[in-house]
Amino acid sequence: MMTPSADDIEALAAGAATSAAALFEAIHQIAARRVGAGLVTAMRHDEAASTVERIYSSNEVAYPVGGRKVKQESDWSRHVLVEHRVLVSAGDDAIRKHYNDHAIIFGLGLHSCVNVPLVSGGKCIGTLNVLRAQVDWSGADVALARALGLAALAGVLMLR
Repeated sequence: MMTPSADDIEALAAGAATSAAALFEAIHQIAARRVGAGLVTAMRHDEAASTVERIYSSNEVAYPVGGRKVKQESDWSRHVLVEHRVLVSAGDDAIRKHYNDHAIIFGLGLHSCVNVPLVSGGKCIGTLNVLRAQVDWSGADVALARALGLAALAGVLMLR
């Protein structure tokens, strides 16, 4: 099982001690180094408004902070936001199925994604999204993304 290293934990702790932005940047650096992430974003979920708002992006040109999406009933929203389950979209067909912005994703050379629900008090308050070129995700890769999701949860809570 791929777990955060002592250096990873130190980087996350230093980021959290500084700011939410520094914490998210540490998450991005770890995901890039450990699982080859080409894009990392974090979204805040507003259940009442059925929206998600981007609060971090490792590529602000393609995915600027502050971008909002209405999340209507879909397989993706039910799986991640309602059922609080990690979603692995591996390969171009899965990306097309789950993301309306698949052309941008493919344009960045990315072909798979793991969405980690960030759950606090029984409610999904956000997501951590890790995308990469490599299609297949091992159980260890997903476990690391989930562990980084715990750090991202702290980042979302810091911004409340």
